[in-house]
Amino acid sequence: MMKSSMKTYMAKTGQTDRKWMLLNADGAILGRLASKAAVVLRGKHKAVFTPHVDCGDGVVVINAAKIRVTGDKLKGKIYTHYSGYPDGLKKESLASLLKRDPAQVIRRAIKGMLPKNSLGDDLIRHLKIYAGAEHEQKAQQPTELTIKSVSHD
Repeated sequence: MMKSSMKTYMAKTGQTDRKWMLLNADGAILGRLASKAAVVLRGKHKAVFTPHVDCGDGVVVINAAKIRVTGDKLKGKIYTHYSGYPDGLKKESLASLLKRDPAQVIRRAIKGMLPKNSLGDDLIRHLKIYAGAEHEQKAQQPTELTIKSVSHD
């Protein structure tokens, strides 16, 4: 029996080069934008993807205030937070959270698609979200990513 000489490549922390990607949320559907951003943050778009290593790229999301949702989610989707105290359950609809802090809506959607461990905590640090078209990551020279949009009009 011949012994195989093939080895599985495992990337090490800091071994991959991190680039920055720019996602424009203007008119984009929330879930599609979030899944695209999660794939890039995780590094699944790279050939050297290793599940337990942060080998992803940074993501800059602009125009977060112009995000779209489908269906009746503006009124029906409720975000909850429990403080731990009696009567400490806070509820907020998607519409009011979009009005108050549109970046938080996108952050929560992307964070829900990342691993629920310390790796997920490290990955979310490479996400920058801005409500308007201006961003502070110009020095990183982010490359523009497009999101496929399906119109249901």
